[in-house]
Amino acid sequence: MFPYYGFGIDPSYLLLVVVSLVLGLATQSYIDSTYRTWSKVPSDGSSGADVARRMLDANGCSRVGIRRVAGRLTDHYDPRDDNLYLSGDNLSGGSVASVAVACHEAGHAIQREQGFLMMRVRTALVPVVNFSQNMWMIVFIAGVALNIAGLTTLAILLFAFSVLFQVVTLPVEFDASRRAVAYIQASGMSEINVRGARKVLTAAALTYVAAALTSILQLIYLLGRTNRDE
Repeated sequence: MFPYYGFGIDPSYLLLVVVSLVLGLATQSYIDSTYRTWSKVPSDGSSGADVARRMLDANGCSRVGIRRVAGRLTDHYDPRDDNLYLSGDNLSGGSVASVAVACHEAGHAIQREQGFLMMRVRTALVPVVNFSQNMWMIVFIAGVALNIAGLTTLAILLFAFSVLFQVVTLPVEFDASRRAVAYIQASGMSEINVRGARKVLTAAALTYVAAALTSILQLIYLLGRTNRDE
C-alpha cells in the first residue's frame, strides 16, 4: 500500500499496518502450532497420500495424480494439470495432520470434478487478479504523483478484484475442509483423526480469513482516503 497518499504519514495507515501484521503473525503462529501438535499424533496407519488417493477414487477422481512438492505446508491442488502436490511430510507421513491436509487438497479436486460454483467463480477470477495484483500499485502511485483522480479510482477498482478473490476463496477453502473431515469420518477412521483434522483445518482456515480481512481493511482505507482528499 502507498503510505504517503496526501501529505505526511497517515496514522490510520500505520494502524492498518500494525493490525495486518498482528493478524498475519497470530494466524500463522496458530496454524504452525496446531499442525506441529497433530503431526506428532499417528493416524490409523495410512499416509496422507494413501487416504487422499482413496478419497479421490471414491469421488470419481481416479485420474487425479498425487505428486511431491518441495517445502513445508506448500500443499496445493493445481487444476491446470489436475494433480495434488503434497509436501514430503504430508505425502508419506502417517500423522493425523498429514491426512487432514492431504484430504483437504483432495477436496479441491473433487470440487472441480463436481463443478462447485464458488470454485468456478474463483477460477474465472484468476487471470483478472493476476493482472490487477501486478498493476494496481503502479496505477495508484501514478495517479497520486500526477494528481489524476481517474487513475487512483482505476487503481482502487483493480485492487477490489483482489479483495473479491480473497472473499471468494473463503467458501472454497471451507468447503474443501468440510469434505475432508466428512470423508475421514465416513471412512471409519478413529475419532482422534476426525477431531485432529477438524482442528488442523480450522487453524488453516483462519489464515484465509485473516488475509481476506486485511484486504477488506485495505480497500476501506483506500476508499475512505480517496473520498477525504477529493
